[in-house]
Formats: sequence, structure tokens, C-alpha cells
Amino acid sequence: MNILDQEVILELFRANYELFILLVFSLTFGLTFYLIPKVLWVSQEKNLMASVNERSSHSMAVPTFGGVAFYIAIIMVLTILQSLRLTYVGNHLIAAMTILFMVGLKDDLVISTAKVKFLGQITAACFLVFSPELQLTNLHGFLGMHEIPAALGFLIKGFLVLALINSYNLIDGIDGLAAIVGIVISTVYALVFYLTGQPFFVLVSMSLAGVLAAFLRFNFSRGRRKIFMGDSGSLLVGLILAFLTIKHLAMEPYHPIMAAGYNPGNRLLFLACVLFIPAFDTLRVIIIRKMNGVSAFSPDRNHCHHVLLDVGLSHKKAAFSLGLLNLVVIGIYLSLANILPQAWLLFVVVLLYSASFALFGWLKVLGARMAKGTVVGSR
Repeated sequence: MNILDQEVILELFRANYELFILLVFSLTFGLTFYLIPKVLWVSQEKNLMASVNERSSHSMAVPTFGGVAFYIAIIMVLTILQSLRLTYVGNHLIAAMTILFMVGLKDDLVISTAKVKFLGQITAACFLVFSPELQLTNLHGFLGMHEIPAALGFLIKGFLVLALINSYNLIDGIDGLAAIVGIVISTVYALVFYLTGQPFFVLVSMSLAGVLAAFLRFNFSRGRRKIFMGDSGSLLVGLILAFLTIKHLAMEPYHPIMAAGYNPGNRLLFLACVLFIPAFDTLRVIIIRKMNGVSAFSPDRNHCHHVLLDVGLSHKKAAFSLGLLNLVVIGIYLSLANILPQAWLLFVVVLLYSASFALFGWLKVLGARMAKGTVVGSR
């Protein structure tokens, strides 16, 4: 029996769907767990380490090539999944991943200009934006909008892809945060696609969760086993999350879910909660920078993870706290989504973002007071 034969894989998939999902998760987890030590060895032998600067949250040189293991593991699994022929959109994802991985890898090696990175992101995004299976032509009643022109659908998808790639890249600032948030988002998407009968997207979601779960073991390590995902990893993960996001937005309404009271017109509100940490953190930082009269792209220590570190949390506690916050926001939305009308749900989402903005503003002030007290005390 040839285990790579299309009919063999299809038979396994049809007969044991849930087992197949677990197998895909285990495969990407195992591949990543095997590959990262190899990447570490090469990085250390060639002295390919991240330099430490005044904004760094680490105090020692660490390899930044976790994305190499991510790419190899996910591409291998996607290639096998494509033999199922559940959809052809996987080919577009593979092409987009390859382009963005090369852009990120170049940046990890020699530092790319913002122009080169943005051009690479746009090129990769085009494979998703113009994929026939990801056509967005209807918002199903969000703010009264139903059918929309194809051009508007392209603009919405393009904005989502570029925004999510960059916002996910921005939260990759401390150990574990990007991986934990990625696991939360991809697992929620896996559940949504499982309940709505989208098996290929369930498998992609679980593949990503498996990669990130294996990466956590090394990202939380100390000494020579520690590794960062780097731009090659964060851009890649952001792209896959964007792929899953626009699929969720573009898919046809699923009637059993609608019968339970979940309105497809609320999808954008749901996405605002699922993607809460990358979306909120990016929005908050941009607002603060504009209020301070500096460029939205100016580096600083105003990210949520910086705020939590400044009040005394460790990397691990800060990462898990933000992951838990994301889960709480999702939970609040789901508990109200089949009860409240859209206008009230919109109010709840705005309230969640506003309350979080106030919370982190207070924590920022508290951190500044603690730092000032430490300085005064040391005198």
C-alpha cells in the first residue's frame, strides 16, 4: 500500500475525519519539533543571531529562523492535502507563502527596506485576493450592506491580508506571544470551519496550530535551544491567518448555524473579536503615536506586551495573559451573538476595544510610576 496514493489518503480522510485532523496536527507538530534543532545548529554554526538593542526584550543573541521550520512543515503537509483535491485554493496559498517566506527570510538575514517588504506582501496578497474560491460579493446585511461590487470585495480582502500580516508581525515582540495568539486564532477558526463543513480549512488551521505548539517549546527555552520565529515566521503565520480570515468572510451562510441564531452579517464583528490582540494592539499603538505627533511607523515601547513587562510580568505571564484576554473577548462575543441584534453587538465590540484601551492606558501609567519609584529608591 502506497500511503501517498491519492485514493489511500482519501479513504483515510473519509473514514476517519476526526482522526485525520489529529494526524495532520501531529504531523506538523512533529515535523516542526524535528526541524527546529536543525535550524538552530546551522544558525549557531554560521553565527546567524538577532542582535540586541535598546528596544529588545531579550538580553542575549538568539537565532531568528523559526520560520524556516514553519515553511518546510506546512508546505509538506499542504502538498499532501492537495492530493485530496478538496479545493484548488491550496495552490494559491502555497504560492503566496513561498513569496512571503522569501521576503521574510531576506529580512532576517540582511534587513530589507520597508518598500521591498511591502511589495512582497502585495504580491503575496494578490494570490489570495484574486483566488476564485475566496470571492467576496456579499456582506449579508452588515450595516445594511448585502451584495457588494467585486472591486469593493477585492479592496476589503486586500486590506485584511495586509493589515493582518503586519499586525501579527508587530505582536512578535516577546517570548511566546505570537505563537499563543496564533494558536488561539487558528484553533477558533478550526472549530468554525469544522462546524460549517469546510474540511480543507479545518486541516490548514490545525496545521498552523501544530507548528506553533511545537515552536513554543523552543521559544520559551533558555540558552542554546532558544529560537525566535523571525520575520520569515511571523509574516508566514500572518499570511495563513489572513487566508483563513477571508475564507470565513467569503463563505456562504451555513443554515444550521443561522438556525442557532448566529447572523452571517455579523462576521466582521466576530473577526474583530477573534483577531482582537493583533488588531487592538496595532490600533492602540497607531493612535498613541498620532497623539504624540510621531509617525505611525516609529518604533517605541507602547505595545501591549511592553506595557505588561513594565508592570513586572515575565514574558511567559504576559504572553499567556494576552492570549487569555483574546479568549475572553471571543467568549463574550459568542455568548451574546445569538441574543443581541447587530447594533448592540457593534456597541459591545466597540466597548471591548475601548475598555481594553483604558485598561492598558492605566497599566502604562502604573508601569511608569513603578519605574520612577525604582529609580528614586535606588538613589
